[in-house]
Amino acid sequence: MFYDLNVPYGSNDLEISSTLSFLAELGYATIALSQTLSGKLPPNLTPPPIPTNVPKNLTLLTRVNLTLSDPTQNQRLTTLAQAYDLVAIRPANEKALLSACTNLECDVISLDLTVRLPYHFKFKMLSAAIARGIRFEICYGPGVTGSGTDARRNLIGNAMSLIRATRGRGIIVSSEARKALGVRAPWDVINLACVWGLSQERGKEAVCEEARKVTALAKLKRTSWRGIIDVIDGGEKPKPKLDNSGPKPKSATSKQKSTLPPSESNSDSLKRKASVEETEKPLSKREMKRRAKKARMGVVEGEDSAGVTPANS
Repeated sequence: MFYDLNVPYGSNDLEISSTLSFLAELGYATIALSQTLSGKLPPNLTPPPIPTNVPKNLTLLTRVNLTLSDPTQNQRLTTLAQAYDLVAIRPANEKALLSACTNLECDVISLDLTVRLPYHFKFKMLSAAIARGIRFEICYGPGVTGSGTDARRNLIGNAMSLIRATRGRGIIVSSEARKALGVRAPWDVINLACVWGLSQERGKEAVCEEARKVTALAKLKRTSWRGIIDVIDGGEKPKPKLDNSGPKPKSATSKQKSTLPPSESNSDSLKRKASVEETEKPLSKREMKRRAKKARMGVVEGEDSAGVTPANS
């Protein structure tokens, strides 16, 4: 299953149906429709309605991209996590990136790699995010759809630096394409990741396994306590049974017992007695010797009494 976890979408987007149909034809199975927020968050955080005429083999998720320049803007991340399926943070500076890697509760860190970054990626900082289950996203759409040579050059250089700093782990690749022309097939994306420095195996994981882990962990965070304990059964009280005070019908077995003739009932009692006798304890050796001795004494006494003759005969 191939994933594309960043497809921009708005409520007035007219080309989203054709983009989703083209993604389904290319072989993608799960698509995340993203909405970008920056600055002060609105009071009502609700994702836009899901578009109609969606292919049946597509699974649609909702995602929010939060542009973060000040790390103190994290009071409502829990609210975002309850309203959207995925929460992605796009840090604008190194301080925001450090806070997202170590403290903030998010699912994806999406970096704008088409601009020249004023800082370098550090392995210790990025590995802390990967250990927490957060993945780094590389979006190829802005560098492919005619954004200029500078954007394409910056995308290649920043992607290589990110892959080198993360040792090729915890990377997902998404399109961020606003039109169907900016979307590429999954194996083309894997070849593009090989150009950036990923192996073919790691490139396939970036659009399959790593993306699946992001969605699974995000769902587990929403439905469980800190992603550790999930309540399966709430322990509801059973409903009280209805008390039928009317006469209880006799069972079929009781009728059969009552209709049995006395001979059969006596045979059943004899069988039960025989089974009880069979279950008696076996005689001990001492008891067997005592009974044998008593039997011999009885035989001797009988012989003596038979050998005595009357005197008058």
